[in-house]
Amino acid sequence: MRTSRRFFWAVAVILASQASFTPAAAQTASELDAYWAEVSRTVAEGDFEGYAALYHDDAVLVASAGSHPIAAALADWKQGFVDTKAGKNKSSVEFRFSRRLHDGTTAHETGIFSFRLETAAGDVTVGYTRFEALLVKKDGWKMVMEHQQSQATAEEWNALH
Repeated sequence: MRTSRRFFWAVAVILASQASFTPAAAQTASELDAYWAEVSRTVAEGDFEGYAALYHDDAVLVASAGSHPIAAALADWKQGFVDTKAGKNKSSVEFRFSRRLHDGTTAHETGIFSFRLETAAGDVTVGYTRFEALLVKKDGWKMVMEHQQSQATAEEWNALH
């Protein structure tokens, strides 16, 4: 009896590990890739309304300063979008992932994002931030939690593909 239980659990673990390779999982991964591409697009175009729509209404930002409703963070970030849209700045964000866990309706994504800001004066700032995000699929993918963990290096960024 003990051997059959071990066999059952071993088969269950193997099947669970292969679940990420199903067509449904591939579709979810593709949808999540499209979500992050939309985040990048809205930042580059200064599309504040589009960017804000990518978050769940009750989303939370966790950063070194503490935990805050996303509405407060968006209010702080809005001017940057306005300046980008007006052509005063050029902004971009890219994402690379170290771990991606998801099913058809939930996702936990971990990695590094690179944010680049070029001012009208020609000053360029590039920063790398370790992050994790929780997302739910409700009328499209929406982020419910963004945790900006700590600064990363260019070397760490380059190590992710």
